[in-house]
Amino acid sequence: MQAILALEDGRVFRGKGYGAKGEAFGEVVFNTSITGYQEIFTDPSYTGQIVVLTNPEIGNYGTNPEDNEAQRPYIEGLIVREFSPVSSNWRSEQLTADYLERHRVPVLAEIDTRALVRHLRDHGVKRGVISTSETDVERLVARAQAIPKMDGRDLAQVVTCRSPYPWPATMEARFHVVAYDFGIKLNILRMLAREGCRVTVVPARTSAKDVLALKPDGIFLSNGPGDPEPCTYAQDNIRRLLGRKPIFGICLGHQLIGLALGGRTYKLKFGHHGGNHPVKQLQSGKVEITAHNHNFAVDPTSLKLSEVELTHIDLNDETLEGLRHRTLPLFSVQYHPEASPGPHDSHYLFSDFVKLMQDWKGQ
Repeated sequence: MQAILALEDGRVFRGKGYGAKGEAFGEVVFNTSITGYQEIFTDPSYTGQIVVLTNPEIGNYGTNPEDNEAQRPYIEGLIVREFSPVSSNWRSEQLTADYLERHRVPVLAEIDTRALVRHLRDHGVKRGVISTSETDVERLVARAQAIPKMDGRDLAQVVTCRSPYPWPATMEARFHVVAYDFGIKLNILRMLAREGCRVTVVPARTSAKDVLALKPDGIFLSNGPGDPEPCTYAQDNIRRLLGRKPIFGICLGHQLIGLALGGRTYKLKFGHHGGNHPVKQLQSGKVEITAHNHNFAVDPTSLKLSEVELTHIDLNDETLEGLRHRTLPLFSVQYHPEASPGPHDSHYLFSDFVKLMQDWKGQ
């Protein structure tokens, strides 16, 4: 099966198609993780995006239900150098090609992914189309140019749960956490459960009043796709919750906290996507290897440093990666401490959240 990638600026790549037949539309981004492709497929934060994986061979260990970060893949399409037609792993339950075909995700393989990644690094992320049916390049480029830009799109409402649901603790439940689902990953819930938290997951638009009525010990703000600025309902709810309960935010949750505190966000040239980003703790000087998946960042110059402490920065480009309020029980990070399959350098942040709730209850 032949397949074509056409970018909005006219750059075209031709290769072989796997997975589903048809077309995929989205913003083309690259991920530098060496393993964990199924977790990448099923991360809701990739809604609206076609993902290029820089690790050359993908699909060789198959797929299984335990590695899902959501109930289905959220990537619009996949681009790889080599796509394995077989799987060789004792945990594999389905070939990767069959898995993606079942979930209608087209795959483009056998292209020069290094050239594509260099193009995206030099020129920024581009809207693109993968097609296994259309051969007219001009039509495909025109379709790419017609794709809505990520800027200004509220995708949290697209991926959020429709009604609240519980997630039990895996040990004696010491705390009750209400987690806003802006595109939450399952490993976040697993990590909270391992810390002795029973979790109530609520839809993105749940009011602060309804959250407080659940009598939580803490509030969690999840990761998610899209631009944080149009999520004004979430920013308003965060403002109403400030100082009422301990709050911990990750990724989109971090960006929404920044906006709720009066800051600004901006779009990165090609985003941060991968499991190998160095992040420095500003207080201790320690460097963590961390997992990222975001296109937007909080502008640190827009925050009131008399109220907010900057806690982490990215050593690749010095973007803000963490903050903590100086007087209120609130902190957040831009990266993913729950990273699955890894790295695990940042697991301590879940323990920090538990300690924050413990201290708050002891007041």
